[in-house]
Amino acid sequence: MAHLWDPWRIRGVGFRNRIMMSPMCTYGAGFDGLARDWHLVHYGSRAVGGAGLLMLEATAVEGRGRISPGDLGLWDDAQIEPLARIVRFCHDYGARIGVQLAHAGRKAWSSEHGYGSEPVVAPSPIPFDADWATPRSLAGDEIDEVVTAFGQAARRAREAGFDVIEIHGAHGYLISEFLSPLANHRQDEYGGDHAHRSRFATRVIDAVRAEWSSEAPLLIRLSCSDWAEGGNEVGDAVEFARIFKEHGVDLVDCSSGGVVNVRPPAAPGYQVPFAERVKEEAGIPTAAVGLITEPAQADAIIAAGQADLVALGRQLLRDPYWPLRAATALGVDVTWPFPYQRAR
Repeated sequence: MAHLWDPWRIRGVGFRNRIMMSPMCTYGAGFDGLARDWHLVHYGSRAVGGAGLLMLEATAVEGRGRISPGDLGLWDDAQIEPLARIVRFCHDYGARIGVQLAHAGRKAWSSEHGYGSEPVVAPSPIPFDADWATPRSLAGDEIDEVVTAFGQAARRAREAGFDVIEIHGAHGYLISEFLSPLANHRQDEYGGDHAHRSRFATRVIDAVRAEWSSEAPLLIRLSCSDWAEGGNEVGDAVEFARIFKEHGVDLVDCSSGGVVNVRPPAAPGYQVPFAERVKEEAGIPTAAVGLITEPAQADAIIAAGQADLVALGRQLLRDPYWPLRAATALGVDVTWPFPYQRAR
């Protein structure tokens, strides 16, 4: 029976425990998309704090695809070294580190409701909400360009030394928009049934895999429910997970919502059943996320086989050293960083 502090391995990469830092935008980059000292301290603290996998926030593959003007980017080679600096530091303290490659689609520049310095794009010309900008529908050659941008961002992630890539396919951003019938009304090869709605995502996965080491894990974050009538439900997520597994995805990070402006019925562990069902029915490892805050709660998810990783978001914002405290609470003897030994 696995537990929270048991090591784990995907392909050629081992993790010291089952604790993952969930990707969370910090809005702290420059307009050039470069990582700053803030990011080094932010992620470095969580590496020192004992997390097994740190997933960097949504990192844009195109400048126009940022969620906000303060997002990190990997659309330019100049962005590699500032991220590599963070990777090196986190490795020094035993953590594995990944980057979430993202394109915000119709929700780009969301602090201005889609009104940024460049027009927003999407599978279909449907705005996110009434007061949001109406996106321009991507033409076939433009889709090719975005797929290429994901592949080149993966190449830069490899050069920066990341251990893991996660593709952002959730929360109503571009890939999620293609996957959901609420945002994708296309009549071409990118719209319709699961196979067609997932075509853009599988092309992105293939482009990333082509630049990413065969020994390195590839994750995808999915919205397992749109929480709206006519939208995707967990059964759709299972079907997408099966398709993505065939294209080289190793783990599904199971989140939900964001395609339409609906508030999910959040409660402690409310998305864990998504991770459990996708894991069981698609035969692929999963990460569970969503109001997981207590050590015993996190440990029980792993022990019951509901997921393979537990992703913590807000709790790791509150306490970068939560994993060290959790080990103590669970009676697990782990090594603390030498400067912190007196605090054990």
